[in-house]
Amino acid sequence: MDEKLKILLCEDDENLGMLLREYLQAKGYATDLFADGESGYKAFIKGNYDICILDVMMPKKDGFTLAQEIRVANGEVPIIFLTAKALKEDILEGFKLGADDYITKPFSMEELVFRIEAILRRVKGKKMKEATSYKLGEFTFDTQKQTLTIGEKVTKLTTKESELLSLLCTHMNEILERNFALKSIWIDDNYFNARSMDVYITKLRKLLKDDPMIEIINIHGKGYKLIAPEAENK
Repeated sequence: MDEKLKILLCEDDENLGMLLREYLQAKGYATDLFADGESGYKAFIKGNYDICILDVMMPKKDGFTLAQEIRVANGEVPIIFLTAKALKEDILEGFKLGADDYITKPFSMEELVFRIEAILRRVKGKKMKEATSYKLGEFTFDTQKQTLTIGEKVTKLTTKESELLSLLCTHMNEILERNFALKSIWIDDNYFNARSMDVYITKLRKLLKDDPMIEIINIHGKGYKLIAPEAENK
């Protein structure tokens, strides 16, 4: 990472907090640790955090209260709750407060990092989806008109083709996870939808074949990658 993503970590268990902070720092995240919700909130107001990881049961201010206050200050920052509670009511309460994820203890640190990365990819995708057009080598892709243009040739895309190409563009030169794409566009990652997506990938490859610099490759066991020269997209 050129600029480290910042994590606000609030965990009152000293040993677990320190272990998590060290692990997240080792993974390349700038991580600030606080042992109670009150100090965590003060840090959030002063800092510019990319994601918040909040223990539910904390002194001075619990995680739910802290999340409410964070949401008032910033309605967009992702929040993950950590808790020993597995009660359905608590999980629902967390999501009502705008949580992006909810992890019950004990959990593996690898799982936590996986969930952090998944959320950040989703957030990045949403921000980049605001683009109305993409430059793909010699092609121009207009997301609103759902057209793919190269020279004088203009191809009108179907809604599914446009949605899938938009998602590939938001992850240009990065891996687009197969399950993420399925759930984003087809809602369900069942067998039939997976086969349908394969058909649309094949269609997009044919549509993009006029520029040899553009390629959609399979990443075995993971998903797809749209290979394209870097360009300014609007």
